[in-house]
Amino acid sequence: MKSIRRASGVALVGLALVLTGCGGGGGSSSSSGPVVIGPTSTPTPSPTPTPAATCSLSARQDWALAQMREWYLFPATLPGTLNKASYRSLDAYVDALTAAARAQGKDRYFTYVTSIAEENAYYQSGETAGFGMRLAFETQDALIVPEVFENTPADAAGIQRGARILAIGTSTSNMRTVSAIFSQSGTDGLAEALGPDTAGTARVLRIADASGGERLVTLTKAAFDLQPVSPRYGARVIQEADGRKVGYINLRTFIYAADPQLRQAFADFRAQGVDELIVDLRYNGGGLLSIAQLLGDLLGANRRPSDLFAQLVFRPEKAAENDSYLFRPQPEAVGARRIAFIGLGGTASASEAVINAFVPYLHADVALIGANTYGKPVGQIAVDQPECDDRLRIIAFATSNAAGQGAYYSGLAPVMERTCQASDDLAWPLGDSRENAVKAALDYLAGRTCTPIAGALGGIRAQSAGKEASPRLLTPARPANARQIEVPGVF
Repeated sequence: MKSIRRASGVALVGLALVLTGCGGGGGSSSSSGPVVIGPTSTPTPSPTPTPAATCSLSARQDWALAQMREWYLFPATLPGTLNKASYRSLDAYVDALTAAARAQGKDRYFTYVTSIAEENAYYQSGETAGFGMRLAFETQDALIVPEVFENTPADAAGIQRGARILAIGTSTSNMRTVSAIFSQSGTDGLAEALGPDTAGTARVLRIADASGGERLVTLTKAAFDLQPVSPRYGARVIQEADGRKVGYINLRTFIYAADPQLRQAFADFRAQGVDELIVDLRYNGGGLLSIAQLLGDLLGANRRPSDLFAQLVFRPEKAAENDSYLFRPQPEAVGARRIAFIGLGGTASASEAVINAFVPYLHADVALIGANTYGKPVGQIAVDQPECDDRLRIIAFATSNAAGQGAYYSGLAPVMERTCQASDDLAWPLGDSRENAVKAALDYLAGRTCTPIAGALGGIRAQSAGKEASPRLLTPARPANARQIEVPGVF
Protein backbone atom coordinates (compact mmCIF):
# COMPACT_ATOMS: atom_id res chain seq x y z
CA MET A 1 0.00 0.00 0.00
CA LYS A 2 1.32 3.41 -0.89
CA SER A 3 1.88 5.69 2.08
CA ILE A 4 2.06 9.44 2.54
CA ARG A 5 4.24 10.57 5.39
CA ARG A 6 4.96 14.05 6.62
CA ALA A 7 8.44 15.36 6.56
CA SER A 8 10.01 18.71 6.74
CA GLY A 9 10.95 19.40 3.25
CA VAL A 10 14.08 19.59 1.25
CA ALA A 11 15.92 21.03 3.89
CA LEU A 12 12.97 21.11 6.12
CA VAL A 13 12.96 17.65 4.65
CA GLY A 14 11.71 15.02 6.97
CA LEU A 15 12.49 11.37 6.69
CA ALA A 16 9.68 9.63 4.88
CA LEU A 17 9.37 7.15 7.71
CA VAL A 18 9.31 9.23 10.84
CA LEU A 19 8.56 12.56 12.39
CA THR A 20 8.63 11.42 15.98
CA GLY A 21 7.41 13.17 19.08
CA CYS A 22 5.45 15.81 17.18
CA GLY A 23 1.78 15.43 17.84
CA GLY A 24 -0.76 17.77 16.33
CA GLY A 25 -1.67 20.94 18.16
CA GLY A 26 1.42 21.25 20.27
CA GLY A 27 3.94 18.55 19.63
CA SER A 28 3.14 16.70 22.81
CA SER A 29 2.68 13.24 21.40
CA SER A 30 4.84 10.55 22.95
CA SER A 31 4.47 8.28 19.97
CA SER A 32 7.67 6.89 18.51
CA GLY A 33 6.04 5.72 15.33
CA PRO A 34 5.48 7.45 12.02
CA VAL A 35 3.10 10.36 11.63
CA VAL A 36 1.12 9.37 8.56
CA ILE A 37 -0.76 11.86 6.45
CA GLY A 38 -3.47 10.27 4.39
CA PRO A 39 -7.05 10.61 3.27
CA THR A 40 -9.62 11.38 5.94
CA SER A 41 -11.80 8.54 4.65
CA THR A 42 -10.80 4.92 4.19
CA PRO A 43 -9.92 4.28 0.54
CA THR A 44 -11.37 1.35 -1.31
CA PRO A 45 -8.63 -1.28 -1.71
CA SER A 46 -7.60 -1.92 -5.28
CA PRO A 47 -6.02 -5.07 -6.68
CA THR A 48 -2.28 -5.20 -6.14
CA PRO A 49 -0.66 -4.67 -9.54
CA THR A 50 2.29 -6.71 -10.65
CA PRO A 51 5.60 -4.89 -10.15
CA ALA A 52 6.28 -4.89 -13.90
CA ALA A 53 3.06 -3.03 -14.61
CA THR A 54 3.36 -0.75 -11.58
CA CYS A 55 6.96 0.17 -12.29
CA SER A 56 6.76 0.86 -16.00
CA LEU A 57 7.65 4.45 -16.79
CA SER A 58 4.10 5.19 -17.90
CA ALA A 59 2.60 3.81 -14.67
CA ARG A 60 5.09 5.70 -12.54
CA GLN A 61 4.28 8.93 -14.39
CA ASP A 62 0.55 8.39 -13.79
CA TRP A 63 1.23 7.74 -10.12
CA ALA A 64 3.36 10.89 -9.76
CA LEU A 65 0.77 13.06 -11.52
CA ALA A 66 -2.01 11.79 -9.27
CA GLN A 67 -0.02 12.60 -6.12
CA MET A 68 0.91 16.04 -7.42
CA ARG A 69 -2.69 16.90 -8.22
CA GLU A 70 -3.75 15.83 -4.76
CA TRP A 71 -1.00 17.36 -2.62
CA TYR A 72 1.01 20.02 -4.47
CA LEU A 73 1.02 23.37 -2.67
CA PHE A 74 0.77 25.26 -5.97
CA PRO A 75 -1.88 23.32 -7.92
CA ALA A 76 -2.67 26.26 -10.24
CA THR A 77 0.86 25.98 -11.65
CA LEU A 78 0.47 22.36 -12.78
CA PRO A 79 0.05 22.01 -16.56
CA GLY A 80 -3.45 21.20 -17.78
CA THR A 81 -2.11 18.63 -20.18
CA LEU A 82 1.33 17.11 -20.58
CA ASN A 83 2.37 14.45 -23.07
CA LYS A 84 4.08 11.95 -20.81
CA ALA A 85 5.48 10.08 -23.80
CA SER A 86 7.76 13.07 -24.44
CA TYR A 87 9.71 12.36 -21.23
CA ARG A 88 12.16 9.50 -21.02
CA SER A 89 12.51 9.46 -17.24
CA LEU A 90 10.32 10.06 -14.22
CA ASP A 91 12.67 12.82 -13.07
CA ALA A 92 12.23 14.71 -16.33
CA TYR A 93 8.46 14.33 -16.12
CA VAL A 94 8.29 15.65 -12.55
CA ASP A 95 10.53 18.56 -13.56
CA ALA A 96 8.08 19.39 -16.34
CA LEU A 97 5.17 19.30 -13.88
CA THR A 98 6.91 21.81 -11.61
CA ALA A 99 8.36 24.07 -14.33
CA ALA A 100 5.84 26.90 -13.84
CA ALA A 101 6.31 27.00 -10.06
CA ARG A 102 10.06 26.89 -10.58
CA ALA A 103 9.87 29.87 -12.92
CA GLN A 104 8.08 31.76 -10.12
CA GLY A 105 10.83 30.89 -7.63
CA LYS A 106 8.50 28.76 -5.49
CA ASP A 107 9.78 25.25 -6.22
CA ARG A 108 13.48 25.25 -7.12
CA TYR A 109 13.74 21.47 -7.63
CA PHE A 110 12.32 20.95 -4.14
CA THR A 111 9.89 18.41 -5.61
CA TYR A 112 11.73 15.35 -6.86
CA VAL A 113 11.89 11.55 -6.94
CA THR A 114 14.47 9.64 -4.91
CA SER A 115 15.21 6.16 -3.60
CA ILE A 116 13.37 5.14 -0.44
CA ALA A 117 16.21 2.91 0.72
CA GLU A 118 18.95 5.48 0.11
CA GLU A 119 17.06 8.32 1.77
CA ASN A 120 16.23 6.24 4.84
CA ALA A 121 19.90 5.31 5.23
CA TYR A 122 20.92 8.97 4.98
CA TYR A 123 18.42 10.24 7.55
CA GLN A 124 19.16 7.51 10.08
CA SER A 125 22.94 7.81 10.19
CA GLY A 126 24.12 10.23 7.53
CA GLU A 127 25.22 7.27 5.40
CA THR A 128 26.55 8.48 2.08
CA ALA A 129 29.38 7.81 -0.36
CA GLY A 130 31.97 10.30 -1.47
CA PHE A 131 35.39 11.79 -0.85
CA GLY A 132 34.11 13.32 2.39
CA MET A 133 34.45 17.05 1.84
CA ARG A 134 32.52 20.11 0.72
CA LEU A 135 33.57 22.00 -2.37
CA ALA A 136 32.99 25.61 -3.37
CA PHE A 137 34.31 28.10 -5.91
CA GLU A 138 35.17 31.79 -5.99
CA THR A 139 36.73 32.00 -9.43
CA GLN A 140 36.95 29.56 -12.30
CA ASP A 141 40.59 28.74 -11.52
CA ALA A 142 40.13 26.39 -8.57
CA LEU A 143 37.71 24.59 -6.33
CA ILE A 144 37.98 25.48 -2.66
CA VAL A 145 37.52 23.10 0.28
CA PRO A 146 35.42 24.78 3.02
CA GLU A 147 35.05 21.64 5.15
CA VAL A 148 36.36 18.08 5.48
CA PHE A 149 34.36 15.39 7.28
CA GLU A 150 35.91 13.06 9.82
CA ASN A 151 36.98 9.48 8.95
CA THR A 152 36.65 9.94 5.20
CA PRO A 153 39.05 9.56 2.27
CA ALA A 154 39.65 13.33 2.17
CA ASP A 155 40.39 13.35 5.89
CA ALA A 156 42.80 10.42 5.56
CA ALA A 157 44.60 12.26 2.74
CA GLY A 158 45.25 15.22 5.01
CA ILE A 159 43.09 17.66 3.06
CA GLN A 160 42.03 20.58 5.23
CA ARG A 161 39.72 23.58 5.13
CA GLY A 162 41.14 26.17 2.75
CA ALA A 163 42.82 23.74 0.36
CA ARG A 164 42.31 24.33 -3.39
CA ILE A 165 41.77 21.76 -6.13
CA LEU A 166 43.49 22.89 -9.31
CA ALA A 167 42.99 19.91 -11.65
CA ILE A 168 40.95 16.70 -11.86
CA GLY A 169 41.48 13.44 -13.76
CA THR A 170 40.78 9.73 -13.67
CA SER A 171 44.55 9.21 -13.92
CA THR A 172 47.68 11.34 -13.98
CA SER A 173 47.68 11.12 -17.79
CA ASN A 174 44.34 12.88 -18.37
CA MET A 175 44.31 15.67 -15.80
CA ARG A 176 42.25 18.71 -16.76
CA THR A 177 42.48 22.04 -15.00
CA VAL A 178 39.46 23.28 -13.10
CA SER A 179 39.64 26.40 -15.26
CA ALA A 180 39.38 24.36 -18.49
CA ILE A 181 36.48 22.27 -17.17
CA PHE A 182 34.63 25.35 -15.96
CA SER A 183 35.15 27.21 -19.24
CA GLN A 184 33.78 24.31 -21.25
CA SER A 185 30.97 22.98 -19.04
CA GLY A 186 30.44 25.29 -16.07
CA THR A 187 29.74 24.06 -12.55
CA ASP A 188 27.84 20.99 -13.74
CA GLY A 189 30.96 19.99 -15.66
CA LEU A 190 32.99 20.21 -12.47
CA ALA A 191 30.52 18.01 -10.61
CA GLU A 192 30.58 15.50 -13.47
CA ALA A 193 34.38 15.48 -13.55
CA LEU A 194 34.42 14.47 -9.88
CA GLY A 195 32.49 11.30 -10.75
CA PRO A 196 29.33 9.58 -9.51
CA ASP A 197 28.56 9.30 -5.80
CA THR A 198 29.30 5.60 -5.62
CA ALA A 199 31.87 3.83 -3.49
CA GLY A 200 34.95 2.90 -5.50
CA THR A 201 34.91 5.95 -7.79
CA ALA A 202 38.50 7.19 -7.94
CA ARG A 203 39.87 10.56 -9.06
CA VAL A 204 43.33 12.10 -9.16
CA LEU A 205 43.36 15.67 -7.83
CA ARG A 206 46.07 18.29 -7.95
CA ILE A 207 45.77 20.10 -4.66
CA ALA A 208 47.29 23.27 -3.31
CA ASP A 209 47.23 22.84 0.44
CA ALA A 210 46.23 25.71 2.68
CA SER A 211 49.67 25.54 4.29
CA GLY A 212 51.39 25.92 0.91
CA GLY A 213 52.74 23.57 -1.75
CA GLU A 214 51.06 21.44 -4.41
CA ARG A 215 50.64 17.67 -4.60
CA LEU A 216 48.81 14.96 -6.51
CA VAL A 217 46.31 12.99 -4.46
CA THR A 218 44.35 9.93 -5.56
CA LEU A 219 41.04 9.77 -3.69
CA THR A 220 38.57 6.88 -3.86
CA LYS A 221 34.98 7.53 -2.83
CA ALA A 222 33.81 5.40 0.09
CA ALA A 223 30.70 5.00 2.21
CA PHE A 224 30.80 6.98 5.46
CA ASP A 225 28.47 8.23 8.17
CA LEU A 226 28.30 12.01 8.29
CA GLN A 227 28.61 13.32 11.85
CA PRO A 228 26.00 16.12 12.24
CA VAL A 229 28.08 17.77 14.99
CA SER A 230 31.80 17.57 14.29
CA PRO A 231 33.78 15.95 17.14
CA ARG A 232 36.61 18.38 16.31
CA TYR A 233 34.89 21.78 16.25
CA GLY A 234 31.14 21.16 16.40
CA ALA A 235 30.57 22.33 19.97
CA ARG A 236 32.64 24.43 22.35
CA VAL A 237 32.43 27.21 24.91
CA ILE A 238 34.27 30.41 24.00
CA GLN A 239 35.61 32.40 26.95
CA GLU A 240 35.41 36.12 26.25
CA ALA A 241 37.90 38.64 27.71
CA ASP A 242 35.19 40.18 29.90
CA GLY A 243 34.47 36.81 31.51
CA ARG A 244 31.35 35.97 29.52
CA LYS A 245 30.95 32.42 28.24
CA VAL A 246 29.50 31.97 24.75
CA GLY A 247 28.33 28.61 23.52
CA TYR A 248 29.23 27.67 19.93
CA ILE A 249 27.41 24.87 18.08
CA ASN A 250 27.95 23.97 14.42
CA LEU A 251 25.25 21.71 12.98
CA ARG A 252 25.92 20.26 9.55
CA THR A 253 22.54 18.68 8.88
CA PHE A 254 19.26 17.80 10.62
CA ILE A 255 19.26 14.00 10.77
CA TYR A 256 18.40 11.57 13.59
CA ALA A 257 22.04 11.11 14.58
CA ALA A 258 22.08 14.77 15.61
CA ASP A 259 19.74 14.15 18.56
CA PRO A 260 22.24 12.76 21.10
CA GLN A 261 25.02 15.03 19.85
CA LEU A 262 22.92 18.17 20.29
CA ARG A 263 21.73 17.05 23.71
CA GLN A 264 25.29 16.44 24.91
CA ALA A 265 26.48 19.84 23.65
CA PHE A 266 23.62 21.72 25.29
CA ALA A 267 24.00 19.78 28.53
CA ASP A 268 27.56 21.12 28.66
CA PHE A 269 26.37 24.65 27.84
CA ARG A 270 23.77 24.42 30.60
CA ALA A 271 26.31 23.13 33.13
CA GLN A 272 28.54 26.13 32.39
CA GLY A 273 25.72 28.66 32.70
CA VAL A 274 25.76 29.69 29.02
CA ASP A 275 22.90 31.97 27.93
CA GLU A 276 24.46 33.52 24.79
CA LEU A 277 24.99 31.27 21.80
CA ILE A 278 26.42 31.14 18.32
CA VAL A 279 24.55 28.62 16.16
CA ASP A 280 26.58 27.99 13.01
CA LEU A 281 24.34 26.84 10.16
CA ARG A 282 26.43 28.33 7.36
CA TYR A 283 26.45 25.16 5.22
CA ASN A 284 23.30 23.52 6.59
CA GLY A 285 20.74 22.94 3.84
CA GLY A 286 18.17 21.49 6.22
CA GLY A 287 16.78 18.12 7.23
CA LEU A 288 14.26 16.65 9.61
CA LEU A 289 11.65 18.93 11.14
CA SER A 290 11.77 16.85 14.33
CA ILE A 291 15.46 17.68 14.77
CA ALA A 292 14.86 21.33 13.89
CA GLN A 293 12.26 21.46 16.63
CA LEU A 294 14.68 19.77 19.04
CA LEU A 295 17.30 22.46 18.35
CA GLY A 296 14.64 25.10 19.00
CA ASP A 297 13.67 23.38 22.24
CA LEU A 298 17.30 23.21 23.39
CA LEU A 299 17.69 26.94 22.76
CA GLY A 300 14.36 27.78 24.36
CA ALA A 301 14.31 26.85 28.05
CA ASN A 302 12.74 30.26 28.64
CA ARG A 303 9.91 29.59 26.19
CA ARG A 304 6.49 28.64 27.51
CA PRO A 305 4.80 25.36 26.45
CA SER A 306 2.15 27.48 24.72
CA ASP A 307 4.75 29.32 22.59
CA LEU A 308 4.64 28.43 18.91
CA PHE A 309 7.78 27.12 17.22
CA ALA A 310 6.37 26.76 13.71
CA GLN A 311 3.13 26.45 11.77
CA LEU A 312 2.58 24.15 8.80
CA VAL A 313 -0.15 25.25 6.39
CA PHE A 314 -1.34 23.09 3.50
CA ARG A 315 -3.43 24.27 0.54
CA PRO A 316 -7.06 25.09 1.44
CA GLU A 317 -8.61 21.72 0.54
CA LYS A 318 -6.00 20.00 2.72
CA ALA A 319 -6.48 22.35 5.69
CA ALA A 320 -7.24 19.38 7.94
CA GLU A 321 -3.54 18.54 7.74
CA ASN A 322 -2.42 21.96 9.07
CA ASP A 323 -0.34 21.67 12.20
CA SER A 324 1.26 23.74 14.92
CA TYR A 325 4.50 22.85 16.68
CA LEU A 326 5.02 24.23 20.16
CA PHE A 327 8.22 24.54 22.16
CA ARG A 328 8.74 21.54 24.44
CA PRO A 329 10.77 21.38 27.66
CA GLN A 330 14.05 19.45 27.40
CA PRO A 331 16.32 18.58 30.34
CA GLU A 332 19.41 19.84 28.49
CA ALA A 333 17.86 23.14 27.33
CA VAL A 334 19.38 26.55 27.97
CA GLY A 335 17.46 29.79 28.22
CA ALA A 336 19.11 31.64 25.35
CA ARG A 337 19.09 35.36 26.08
CA ARG A 338 20.80 36.26 22.80
CA ILE A 339 21.48 34.11 19.73
CA ALA A 340 23.75 34.76 16.76
CA PHE A 341 22.88 32.47 13.86
CA ILE A 342 25.61 32.18 11.23
CA GLY A 343 24.11 31.65 7.78
CA LEU A 344 25.17 31.84 4.15
CA GLY A 345 23.60 31.06 0.78
CA GLY A 346 23.61 27.33 1.55
CA THR A 347 21.59 27.83 4.75
CA ALA A 348 18.10 26.62 3.94
CA SER A 349 14.75 25.22 5.03
CA ALA A 350 15.02 23.58 8.46
CA SER A 351 17.89 25.94 9.28
CA GLU A 352 15.79 28.93 8.23
CA ALA A 353 12.79 27.62 10.18
CA VAL A 354 14.82 27.52 13.41
CA ILE A 355 16.15 31.06 12.88
CA ASN A 356 12.71 32.37 11.93
CA ALA A 357 11.12 30.76 15.00
CA PHE A 358 13.01 33.02 17.41
CA VAL A 359 12.40 36.38 15.74
CA PRO A 360 8.94 37.00 17.35
CA TYR A 361 10.36 36.25 20.81
CA LEU A 362 13.89 37.70 20.85
CA HIS A 363 13.49 40.41 18.18
CA ALA A 364 16.82 42.28 17.97
CA ASP A 365 18.39 39.79 20.39
CA VAL A 366 18.55 37.25 17.60
CA ALA A 367 20.65 38.06 14.55
CA LEU A 368 21.67 36.57 11.21
CA ILE A 369 25.45 36.74 10.80
CA GLY A 370 27.16 36.24 7.44
CA ALA A 371 25.07 36.60 4.30
CA ASN A 372 21.50 36.17 3.15
CA THR A 373 20.08 32.65 3.32
CA TYR A 374 18.64 30.48 0.56
CA GLY A 375 14.92 31.24 0.99
CA LYS A 376 12.77 28.12 1.40
CA PRO A 377 9.68 28.73 3.52
CA VAL A 378 7.96 25.56 2.28
CA GLY A 379 8.16 21.89 3.18
CA GLN A 380 7.50 18.47 1.77
CA ILE A 381 5.59 15.35 2.34
CA ALA A 382 6.90 12.04 1.06
CA VAL A 383 4.73 9.72 -1.00
CA ASP A 384 6.11 6.20 -1.33
CA GLN A 385 5.68 3.53 -3.97
CA PRO A 386 7.74 0.79 -2.28
CA GLU A 387 7.51 -1.76 -5.06
CA CYS A 388 9.48 0.61 -7.30
CA ASP A 389 11.69 2.08 -4.53
CA ASP A 390 10.20 5.44 -5.50
CA ARG A 391 9.77 8.25 -3.00
CA LEU A 392 8.15 11.40 -4.40
CA ARG A 393 9.03 14.47 -2.37
CA ILE A 394 6.21 16.98 -2.91
CA ILE A 395 6.16 20.58 -1.75
CA ALA A 396 2.85 20.46 0.11
CA PHE A 397 2.90 23.04 2.90
CA ALA A 398 4.21 26.47 3.84
CA THR A 399 5.93 27.22 7.14
CA SER A 400 5.72 30.33 9.31
CA ASN A 401 6.58 31.51 12.81
CA ALA A 402 4.44 32.74 15.69
CA ALA A 403 4.05 36.13 14.00
CA GLY A 404 2.81 34.51 10.79
CA GLN A 405 6.04 35.44 8.95
CA GLY A 406 6.92 32.83 6.38
CA ALA A 407 7.13 34.21 2.86
CA TYR A 408 10.92 34.56 2.78
CA TYR A 409 11.47 33.15 -0.69
CA SER A 410 14.34 35.59 -1.25
CA GLY A 411 16.05 34.74 2.04
CA LEU A 412 15.79 35.64 5.72
CA ALA A 413 17.88 38.80 5.74
CA PRO A 414 14.94 41.11 4.87
CA VAL A 415 12.79 39.74 7.73
CA MET A 416 15.44 39.81 10.48
CA GLU A 417 15.55 42.77 12.87
CA ARG A 418 19.34 42.44 13.17
CA THR A 419 21.91 41.23 10.66
CA CYS A 420 25.70 41.48 10.46
CA GLN A 421 27.65 40.98 7.26
CA ALA A 422 30.63 38.60 7.40
CA SER A 423 32.57 36.51 4.91
CA ASP A 424 33.36 32.81 5.17
CA ASP A 425 36.99 33.04 6.27
CA LEU A 426 38.78 29.87 5.13
CA ALA A 427 42.04 30.98 6.73
CA TRP A 428 40.79 29.81 10.13
CA PRO A 429 39.08 26.61 11.34
CA LEU A 430 35.34 26.59 11.88
CA GLY A 431 34.51 27.61 15.43
CA ASP A 432 37.71 29.63 15.83
CA SER A 433 37.05 33.04 17.40
CA ARG A 434 39.37 34.62 14.81
CA GLU A 435 37.28 33.40 11.84
CA ASN A 436 35.31 36.31 10.30
CA ALA A 437 31.78 35.01 10.88
CA VAL A 438 32.48 33.79 14.41
CA LYS A 439 34.22 37.06 15.23
CA ALA A 440 31.24 39.04 13.87
CA ALA A 441 28.89 36.88 15.96
CA LEU A 442 30.94 37.57 19.09
CA ASP A 443 30.92 41.28 18.29
CA TYR A 444 27.14 41.23 17.94
CA LEU A 445 26.68 39.37 21.22
CA ALA A 446 28.97 41.86 22.96
CA GLY A 447 26.93 44.79 21.65
CA ARG A 448 29.54 46.04 19.21
CA THR A 449 28.47 47.54 15.88
CA CYS A 450 28.50 45.75 12.53
CA THR A 451 27.61 46.29 8.89
CA PRO A 452 24.13 44.93 8.07
CA ILE A 453 23.71 42.31 5.34
CA ALA A 454 22.70 43.84 2.02
CA GLY A 455 19.27 43.09 0.52
CA ALA A 456 18.66 39.69 -1.04
CA LEU A 457 19.34 39.22 -4.74
CA GLY A 458 17.13 36.12 -5.08
CA GLY A 459 17.78 33.22 -7.38
CA ILE A 460 19.30 29.82 -6.78
CA ARG A 461 21.33 29.71 -3.58
CA ALA A 462 20.45 33.35 -3.08
CA GLN A 463 23.29 35.42 -1.70
CA SER A 464 23.48 39.04 -0.66
CA ALA A 465 25.54 41.62 -2.46
CA GLY A 466 29.21 42.08 -1.75
CA LYS A 467 32.20 39.95 -0.89
CA GLU A 468 30.26 37.83 1.61
CA ALA A 469 28.61 35.99 -1.29
CA SER A 470 31.78 33.96 -1.93
CA PRO A 471 32.85 31.24 -1.95
CA ARG A 472 29.74 29.61 -3.41
CA LEU A 473 29.07 25.98 -2.65
CA LEU A 474 29.32 23.67 -5.66
CA THR A 475 25.83 22.24 -6.11
CA PRO A 476 24.20 20.59 -9.13
CA ALA A 477 21.64 22.66 -11.03
CA ARG A 478 19.18 19.87 -10.38
CA PRO A 479 19.86 18.06 -7.08
CA ALA A 480 19.05 14.35 -7.23
CA ASN A 481 18.58 13.46 -3.56
CA ALA A 482 18.20 14.79 -0.04
CA ARG A 483 21.91 14.66 0.67
CA GLN A 484 22.78 16.97 -2.25
CA ILE A 485 20.18 19.47 -1.06
CA GLU A 486 20.66 19.28 2.69
CA VAL A 487 24.47 19.00 2.70
CA PRO A 488 25.18 21.44 -0.15
CA GLY A 489 28.61 21.17 -1.73
CA VAL A 490 29.23 17.62 -0.47
CA PHE A 491 31.39 15.33 -2.63
